[in-house]
Amino acid sequence: MEHMEEINLLNGLLLEEMPQYKPEAARFSGDAAGQRRLLRSLMNIRPPMALSPRFLRAQDALLSDEREEKGVVDPDALPPTAAQPRIVLWQGDITRLAAEAIVNAANSGLTGCYVPCHSCIDNAIHSAAGLELREECARLMRAQGHEEPTGRAKLTGGYNLPAKYVLHTVGPIITGAVTERDRAALASCYRSCLELAAERGLRSLAFCCISTGEYRFPKQEAAQIAVETVLAFLRENQTPQRVIFNVHSRENYEIYEKLLS
Repeated sequence: MEHMEEINLLNGLLLEEMPQYKPEAARFSGDAAGQRRLLRSLMNIRPPMALSPRFLRAQDALLSDEREEKGVVDPDALPPTAAQPRIVLWQGDITRLAAEAIVNAANSGLTGCYVPCHSCIDNAIHSAAGLELREECARLMRAQGHEEPTGRAKLTGGYNLPAKYVLHTVGPIITGAVTERDRAALASCYRSCLELAAERGLRSLAFCCISTGEYRFPKQEAAQIAVETVLAFLRENQTPQRVIFNVHSRENYEIYEKLLS
């Protein structure tokens, strides 16, 4: 099945489930880019519920093709930093990394971002993984019975991502001056992910810049906490063998580069 056929099929199935969005869907252009944006929007707003085999076959075929078209990045092929042989600094799209696990900066609901095509990493990861990820997160949250606390971590499958697993952690939200409690919470995010990765024997783990986007933690201070926490953990543990600091912007790259040199 060609991509446009898959996209049209998936949009049709989602609009059958959510007919209230048909008027908004009609405003999207009928070309491939417009219909693909509609698909991402519908996937973003769809609540967790059972997924039909027909939907999953088409979704997984489309997302796996898109994964290969973007290009999968092997973390073992990335050069480590000169001063820290177990650490890699890489600027790029975290959804391309074939690390054993990547870290998602999640919200306390843990089931992803529901804002259509939002630019946050939570939205990007869920959009590339597929709706199975939201459903697994929802099962975890139903079993837990309450929102995810700040500073902890949960492990799920990676589904259509190159990464085998996703580690979800909720960072602190900064509304004024950064407090010691905020700093401790951010350090706990990194430590919790590392501890869970070590417990599962994961070789490689890629961190995003937790809390520095929508949650407004100052980038320099967040990076310093991230580097100090990771280095302290690696001094005492052999697993994970490789940690990737994944950054999106040149600004963050230069901050981490100085801290790691």
